[in-house]
Amino acid sequence: MTTNFSFAPATREAAKARIALQGPGGSGKTKTALRMAEGLAAGGAIGLVDTERGSALKYAPVPGRPDIEAHEFAHLPMAFCSPENLIAAVKAAEEARLAVLIIDSWSHFWAGKGGLLARVEEEGKKINGGKFSAWAPVNNLEQDMLDALLGFPGHVIVTMRTKNDYELSGGKVTKLGVKTVQREGAEYEVDVVIDMVAGTGTVTKTRYAPLDGAAVHHPGPEFAEAILEQLGQGVDPIQAIVDELVAEGLTYERALELYARADTRNLLSAGQMHPKTGEPTTLKALILEYGTAVKAPATPVTTVPSPPAAAHPAQDAPAVTSVDTTPDTPATPVTAPQMRMMHACFAKVGLGAKDARERRLQATALIIGRPIGSTNELTKDEAQTLLDTLTNFGERGDAAATEFAAMVQGLADEATRRAGDELYVAAKQSAA
Repeated sequence: MTTNFSFAPATREAAKARIALQGPGGSGKTKTALRMAEGLAAGGAIGLVDTERGSALKYAPVPGRPDIEAHEFAHLPMAFCSPENLIAAVKAAEEARLAVLIIDSWSHFWAGKGGLLARVEEEGKKINGGKFSAWAPVNNLEQDMLDALLGFPGHVIVTMRTKNDYELSGGKVTKLGVKTVQREGAEYEVDVVIDMVAGTGTVTKTRYAPLDGAAVHHPGPEFAEAILEQLGQGVDPIQAIVDELVAEGLTYERALELYARADTRNLLSAGQMHPKTGEPTTLKALILEYGTAVKAPATPVTTVPSPPAAAHPAQDAPAVTSVDTTPDTPATPVTAPQMRMMHACFAKVGLGAKDARERRLQATALIIGRPIGSTNELTKDEAQTLLDTLTNFGERGDAAATEFAAMVQGLADEATRRAGDELYVAAKQSAA
């Protein structure tokens, strides 16, 4: 079997920092992490996972005392340091759109309560072979934890404790040096390792030559900028396209070029905040929106997917073409009983949680064929169409959430594809 691979030019995009601060207790790891995070965040939000019994709160603002040096950050205390809890914390940080995530300290996820060493002891009691056999599943857990942490879309700073390591040989104790409380080789997972001693940080490991061996007293925003300089020598390819979209003078031809550039770089599905509304969207949707807005056709014709009409998977996402569906006369608004039923029906397809509002609105818009900002904007007929669809999937038991999500994704893909076709057609017509 032959697999086709292709190479693309190597570039250094605006990468995100992966920094480890290690040192004994009282060396300034937490304070340094917060100070450096402020430089990395550039005004964005900072979050800190605190495994040190709330010690990071000592650096939080004091109400009514702006004269006391403090740092603004979101705080997440964690006493049980399991890999699953760290994965969940990273997910929460992503949802909160944090610019910087601090894990203080990462050592607890190795040697703390619920950490990997404790998990080996626990699993070793359940299987033949004891602790030796237990390492295989625990290694998989550790890899999942690393994938989540290193895959976080913002900057990451972890702190690690150190202790003196000794060797007993011939009845004589010899001091070998400092040992990090973490799995051996953990420093290879990050880009920069800074050893902290009495408030002074020394770079002992880095992928960037200009930082190698640098020693800074109380590292802070300035040192963070030096790291950013190494990370950000390239240009964020997504932001570069967005900047061109919102600039004056955009044409259909330029929109097509931007679309092709994004497609070549596999960036079309990249998440992005809308530059005007601040709502989450994709780069593809932005290009289509701004491209078609430059010179819209005389008679807008919108292709929208229709709601599923049957339970058979092949019939879950048909598409129909329609002209502007705005009624000539005021439509009957959604009723109170319909609103109550919606909540119960959304819960059956996995969208009943409070924080799932955006996904509910997105699914609703795709099903009824027009964007809405609230379910209160629905007409009675639209609400009934939505309820029929939700009921159809809600009756599928354990598979309801999965099949409903697949249907919604299918509608979104189809709508985006058809909108892209319209952009190309419009550009050709404009060129002619």
